Amino acid sequence: MKILIISQYFFPENFKVNDLAFALKERGHDVAVLTGKPNYPQGKFYAGYGLFSRRKEIHNGVHIRRVPVIPRGSASGVRLFVNYLSFVITSCVYILFHRERCDVILVFATSPITVAFPAIVHRWFYKTNVLLWVLDLWPESVNAAGNIRSKWVHKMLTKIVRFIYKHVDKILISSRSFRSSIEEKGVPADKLFYAPNWAEELYENLQIDHHKYVSLMPNGFKVMFTGNIGEAQDCEALFDTAKRLNEMKSNVQLIMVGDGRKKAWFEEEVKKTHLKNVHFLGRFPTEEMPNLITHADALLVSLKDELIFALTVPTRVQTALASAKPIAAMLNGEGAFIVHEAGAGLTCNAGDSSAFAQILQGLSQYPQEKLDEMGKRGEQYYNQKFSRSKIISEIESLF
Repeated sequence: MKILIISQYFFPENFKVNDLAFALKERGHDVAVLTGKPNYPQGKFYAGYGLFSRRKEIHNGVHIRRVPVIPRGSASGVRLFVNYLSFVITSCVYILFHRERCDVILVFATSPITVAFPAIVHRWFYKTNVLLWVLDLWPESVNAAGNIRSKWVHKMLTKIVRFIYKHVDKILISSRSFRSSIEEKGVPADKLFYAPNWAEELYENLQIDHHKYVSLMPNGFKVMFTGNIGEAQDCEALFDTAKRLNEMKSNVQLIMVGDGRKKAWFEEEVKKTHLKNVHFLGRFPTEEMPNLITHADALLVSLKDELIFALTVPTRVQTALASAKPIAAMLNGEGAFIVHEAGAGLTCNAGDSSAFAQILQGLSQYPQEKLDEMGKRGEQYYNQKFSRSKIISEIESLF
């Protein structure tokens, strides 16, 4: 089958769509990806890429078509809007002028959901079936991340989302909690299919070097955060948690692995307050994450106290489960439910840094056998619910 995947982000940027595209290619499909020039999250083009250079590539047998985009820069509101808009415009132009036919289009819809427009254009011209994989719920996520309270903006975004939902054939949802919001926008229930995230394949076939990165690890009970350090992760609450742990003279050490819009702020606050229990290790290639995570005593997951984040399951939940590590979570809703159902860790309400500090301190005093049991329960739950091959097969069946 000839499959076109449309995603603003793709390899070498680190998103789940990479794994899906390469897996579909391995299963014998002819896979192409329409994407932008890589610039996430740094805000500038990766080395070797420019506005008009490297328009076509092949990686792992997947044909990559890159359209020009304006880099996201510091990800300020205006710059981010221009970045999103530039991809929509240039990818629609690409669709109109290249006239490449395919059997099905899969849209990888992180924010912004407007990434679906080029697929809809293709559908108009060629009657192509379009599957929309919703990983970020609009307009709720815009209201939360951008703190937008304008009723006019909310109404306009809702109309855009309704239009997109109406003009695709099937909608895949990464969280069961997305269902009610999407159905409220006029989408029939039989158009929706549950397709959660999974951890990268390397977590299911762990090859770990236990000696690597030992020198980077502090002494104490190591609680590791991996991924995007952004607004959604509630860095203010994490900073307050670190201060409370410091006041408690706890041996808990917070290890931040990754990058993002709030990292500089977080680092500056830690520096100003002379905290010694927060450690920023920076970004690492995806394939190195198991070698880092192996040194963690527990893995940290946090999201802000917003409705949209209560509906969302961050991918790091699946990663933590697959890693067989206990989970310490400060979040609401679907993500917290999964941690509880799996028996894989402890949770508290989003934004409750006092309770979270107590959770981390409590975990640090658990015997190792109890921590190992939590991790094993999480791994078993992952294998039952979030197996990569199982979910990709379910997505493939919808083609």
